[in-house]
Amino acid sequence: MMQDEDLNSRGRRNVVWEAIGKIKQIYQRYLDLWTPHVISRWIFTIFLVILFILRIVISQGWYIVTYALGIYHLNLFIAFLTPKIDPAMDFDDGEGPELPTRSNEEFRPFIRRLPEFKFWYSVTKSTIVAMICTLFDCFNIPVFWPILVMYFITLFLITMKRQLKHMIKYKYLPFTYGKPKYQNHEDTSRLTSPK
Repeated sequence: MMQDEDLNSRGRRNVVWEAIGKIKQIYQRYLDLWTPHVISRWIFTIFLVILFILRIVISQGWYIVTYALGIYHLNLFIAFLTPKIDPAMDFDDGEGPELPTRSNEEFRPFIRRLPEFKFWYSVTKSTIVAMICTLFDCFNIPVFWPILVMYFITLFLITMKRQLKHMIKYKYLPFTYGKPKYQNHEDTSRLTSPK
């Protein structure tokens, strides 16, 4: 009798895990379908952020949640702007891969520490979590919100100043517009030869 109950509970557990696995597959399928649509993904996320800001402005509360969300988004943005292999961490004395510093060096695309898709995904998830937090009064801690705004602006300016100095010092741009195209030998001979 004890074995029958044990087998029955295992069967239920397998059904639950199968259902969870199926939901994960469906979720991943929709993420995979949305991956190539960069502009529509970001429009959706911007719409979510605007909806969150409207919720905060109308309800006049949840400033701590907003501050935490802003700091998290700032952290993600800095990781998005930073190269995967940071030139400031030069442990090999120039032996490892470096960013090109002159225009005649080999083209190497900018590889981010946080790829664009993961950046978008994290911003979207965190905004949804913050919206859910605004549904509960326990997260509505009374604070003097102008101080939080000043803290955030100060943090943003200091962080971006440091990031810009880093970009100038190591001569990189966090945006790659594609590999430069060079003319092949036949194209240059046609341009120089008279017809």
